[in-house]
Amino acid sequence: MRSLFGVVHLLGSVLSLFSILFLLPIAAALIYHEGAVTAFLASAALSLVAGLAIRTMTLRYRTELKPRDGYLLVTLTWLALAALATMPLLMALPGLSFTRAFFETMSGLSTTGSTVLTGLDSLPRSVILWRHALSWLGGMGIIVMAVAILPLLGIGGMQMYRADSPGPVKDTKLAPRIAQTTQLLWLVYAGLTAVCALGLRGAGMNWFDAICHAFSALSLGGFSTHDTSIGYFNSPLIEAVLVAFMLIGAINFATHFLALRKGEAGTYGRDPEAKWLVLWIGFSCIGVSIHVWLSHVYPDFGTTFRYVAFNLVSIATGCGLVSTDYGNWPVFAPLWMLFLSCLCASSGSTGGGIKVFRALVLLKQSVREMFALVHPQAVAPLKIAGQLVSNRVVFSVLAFIFLYFITIVVLTFALLISGLDFLSSVSAIIASINNVGPGLNVVGPGAHYGHLSDFQLWMCTLAMFLGRVEIFTVLILFTPAFWRK
Repeated sequence: MRSLFGVVHLLGSVLSLFSILFLLPIAAALIYHEGAVTAFLASAALSLVAGLAIRTMTLRYRTELKPRDGYLLVTLTWLALAALATMPLLMALPGLSFTRAFFETMSGLSTTGSTVLTGLDSLPRSVILWRHALSWLGGMGIIVMAVAILPLLGIGGMQMYRADSPGPVKDTKLAPRIAQTTQLLWLVYAGLTAVCALGLRGAGMNWFDAICHAFSALSLGGFSTHDTSIGYFNSPLIEAVLVAFMLIGAINFATHFLALRKGEAGTYGRDPEAKWLVLWIGFSCIGVSIHVWLSHVYPDFGTTFRYVAFNLVSIATGCGLVSTDYGNWPVFAPLWMLFLSCLCASSGSTGGGIKVFRALVLLKQSVREMFALVHPQAVAPLKIAGQLVSNRVVFSVLAFIFLYFITIVVLTFALLISGLDFLSSVSAIIASINNVGPGLNVVGPGAHYGHLSDFQLWMCTLAMFLGRVEIFTVLILFTPAFWRK
């Protein structure tokens, strides 16, 4: 029980820190003279007061987390922040239900980018910025940010970092202490976001659009300031800038840091995930472009490649920004793009899905099993980039992928039994659990999730949540062993 109160104590600290994020939409509301400023001020005050109250009442339970406590803290934090983030939406957008507001905020914090809102061009700028700020914060993980700050208050954070780190955590240490490591990663993340915003401004966006889409590109969040997303700008230059930064967002940020610190582009070549990510996406862009071109969707190959490259990179990396309704392409193309979203994000990136590392482990384990059938006495260690991968890691990967597909199947059947058609159901769940955003058919790039019922939205919300915290973090809470002393 003491450890549970210790988790609640840290949750109060995170809620207090979360109030700082409200300063962004408050500033936007003041600049654009919007009445929504009251909603954000009230929400910021609630977040700060509630956090400080919880922290004060549980001060005597302040303690270092045990490894398993990190999983509970991550789960509670994501749910609490998503619920708290609905307040300004409910106050600023009359008629919006809690279900739809929670879907929107979970979509932001999980960097999914699905939306139930329409008429984005006429919404208050502060509300638009709030959605993008949630995506940007969720990109690197609200817990990772807290790890960089909470140690300054005398609270350790290694267990929190392990619980929320996307994918397998690399062995390479960027700094001797976890707080320094996460601070360095956030510095790289913020710096790249600023560079992206400057690039988009130079490509023709106004400052507001540039900042919002920089948040989306680096976090792979997928929210846009316009209903037609990137198609609104109809600019090859803007699309090229976004493609570059979406690829950057899909690569391990530790690799970015090492490359910047050493000044060596070869660092990316030594990262097996980055190499395979570029190869898979590069060959897919060429192959899908040829397929769509032969189907005579666009008048020439140049136009075809432009649209395919942008949308394929966006979906494959898990960003979800779109420049055209690719639901009108031959069905192979959008389905292949959704398949790539399962595999193409690196561990330690802001993307979702299985991750490149796990896909490589699964592939090499399959080859090793076939080799063992032919040579049963041979010893065949599994290696990636020359590094030995232990059987414990292999078994963990296999268990994760099993749970990943079982989750997709169960939630897809839940949508089917609710009356949604098959293509919409399966694509909505895959897009949600991979934190992509648009699916196909009624949830395709030319539509939105506002057509779904409350039950269907909760199923998609659950998929987004499980995809962001990587399934094990939540499911482990339902095992008797977790609660046993």
